[in-house]
Amino acid sequence: MTSTRPKLARRLHRGDFLSPETRSAVMSRIRGKNTGPELAVAAAMRARKLRFEVQARDLPGCPDFVLRPRKVAIFVDGCFWHGWGFAGWRNKLSEKWEKKIAGNINRDRRNHRKLKRMGWKVVRLWEHQIQRDIDRCILRVVSFCETGGKAPSRENIRGRGLAD
Repeated sequence: MTSTRPKLARRLHRGDFLSPETRSAVMSRIRGKNTGPELAVAAAMRARKLRFEVQARDLPGCPDFVLRPRKVAIFVDGCFWHGWGFAGWRNKLSEKWEKKIAGNINRDRRNHRKLKRMGWKVVRLWEHQIQRDIDRCILRVVSFCETGGKAPSRENIRGRGLAD
């Protein structure tokens, strides 16, 4: 008789190479707000004369930036903490960290759905996108505001230098 249980992927995690004290010191320096990518986005939006609020606690997920008149919520997400490409590296984590990141991903999805149900448009900027091309990220925000949350047309993208 053959088993119907799915095959589990082999865990590649080899254990932490830092002592618990060192790991604790490293983790304590990670900030939840005013991160480098957030500060860069804020400066770029100010340069574009965009008026925004920071860390809107009255909205689900506490968006990093809010443009209230346009009902646009902007999240600046770290690639590790919010699981960019998670399927490709989840087995390199301990089970504890895999569960933590998976929980973050699910929480982000719930908050985005809640915001959309409330009539908000949600823009998610990933840390690596900001580092690679912050101008393109800000143009995405501007385009998103102008199109009311719809994907901009190819002509609109090319005209703003957003197309590859």
